[in-house]
Amino acid sequence: MEVIHMQVLNSERLQALEAWLMETDTKLAQVNGQRKYGGPPAVWHLPPPGSGCEVFISQIPRDTYEDVLIPLFGSVGPLWEFRLMMNFSGQNRGFAYAKYSSPVVANGAVRLLNGHRLEAGPHLSVRLSTEKSRLCIGELPASTQLNHLLQVLRGMADGVERISLKAGPGIVGVSAIVVFSSHYDASMAKRVLVEAFKKLFQLKISLKWQSTMKSTTDEPPPSTQLSKSLFPTPLKLPRHVLTPPSPPPRLARLPSRDARELCKAVGEPPQTPPPPSSSSLEGYRPCPMVLLCELCETKGVGKPQYKIKMGHVGARGFICFIYEVSVPGITPDFEGQVVILPRSSAYATVDEARKAVALQVLHKICN
Repeated sequence: MEVIHMQVLNSERLQALEAWLMETDTKLAQVNGQRKYGGPPAVWHLPPPGSGCEVFISQIPRDTYEDVLIPLFGSVGPLWEFRLMMNFSGQNRGFAYAKYSSPVVANGAVRLLNGHRLEAGPHLSVRLSTEKSRLCIGELPASTQLNHLLQVLRGMADGVERISLKAGPGIVGVSAIVVFSSHYDASMAKRVLVEAFKKLFQLKISLKWQSTMKSTTDEPPPSTQLSKSLFPTPLKLPRHVLTPPSPPPRLARLPSRDARELCKAVGEPPQTPPPPSSSSLEGYRPCPMVLLCELCETKGVGKPQYKIKMGHVGARGFICFIYEVSVPGITPDFEGQVVILPRSSAYATVDEARKAVALQVLHKICN
């Protein structure tokens, strides 16, 4: 089997980033495949930005980081937030988002920086972000109940404000339009919902961005009217579930006494899936280590064995881990390195490194 080796990180660029972080005392937070600055930054005296204040930046060289991008985009106006999409390897994914104080400043960034060239790299593409905040979940069972589905989704993702259900010609089963409080929350949900429905309910759903509503008919009508039109015998839920005062926090796992009730939101699975195991430490988010084990089992090879040791530690806490993963039945062993930011504890940091390693090995096996 051909093994694809990871591209070597540019150590000079990483050192420049670390030096800039130390010199400017800039704080970055690693969150769900992206590194975030601000939201707001430590010092912010302007009102929070509204719609039309964010720009989407693409064609960023893979070894260009915040030490170059934040000063460049901050030269246009104060940055409320800057988010650089990252791979587990430590390289950026080629695109980022910058949010300003007003639409005027955001349009100025597009006008001044679209086509800007960084060193010998490609010309940057800068345009206003669409900031979509609606997702369409398709191929739900016809028995789907609005209030149960709302409760399920609020346990899977942050920022779920409301949903509406659609049925009719051209729609398989029922489709749900889910409205989120922000583009960020919608984006994070889009990353995990397909796998979450598959794991918890053995249900394959379709998921895509929903374009701007054409009319108010897509807004969710009162739950009683919807239930009467689509579902003649809806389950009765307590009043606090029907009209929750605010979105509840993400659930670490489904309460056992509610599991059967929540399953009715998407139809009973062929067989009751087991509760989330201790190896799934990210709640409903897919764990690369679990996925790697499942892939190895499918291929008829042994379970992966990890050897991970800490290498270089940057001045601002960037940690490089060197790894060797052996899979009985696959030769040669997988070797490489991952670069991550530290977590709240040593255990959490090593666990994050193992996930990054497992994801790289997954890519190598699949390719």
